[in-house]
Amino acid sequence: MRDLDDLFAALERSEFRSRFRLGPKERAYLHEKTLAVILEHGRRFVIGRLAPAQPAADGRQTPMRGHPVFVAQHATATCCRGCLAKWHYISQGKPLSDEQIDYVLWVIETWLKAEDPAVED
Repeated sequence: MRDLDDLFAALERSEFRSRFRLGPKERAYLHEKTLAVILEHGRRFVIGRLAPAQPAADGRQTPMRGHPVFVAQHATATCCRGCLAKWHYISQGKPLSDEQIDYVLWVIETWLKAEDPAVED
């Protein structure tokens, strides 16, 4: 797993990753539900779509919009196992550990708080 300062510096240099922003609907949903609820949704998404050793439709399992976590996943390269391997040094081919799941959620949370500093826990 990668140091967050190093990770976010690299993500900022990526033209593709740095273009992701919360849209009005995702931002409103984030404020309506609170960060804690959104992160619980994120935990379910990560466990169901990313944590298996061979996720279904890997590389296409995360929508580009529609939920704050989906946008954050693309912005932080936590959207598929290939991106996790390339950007976060998390090997493909074996299930994510609890520690790796927590790390992914920490990355998502960090991005969401930076994207919208007014969000409430």
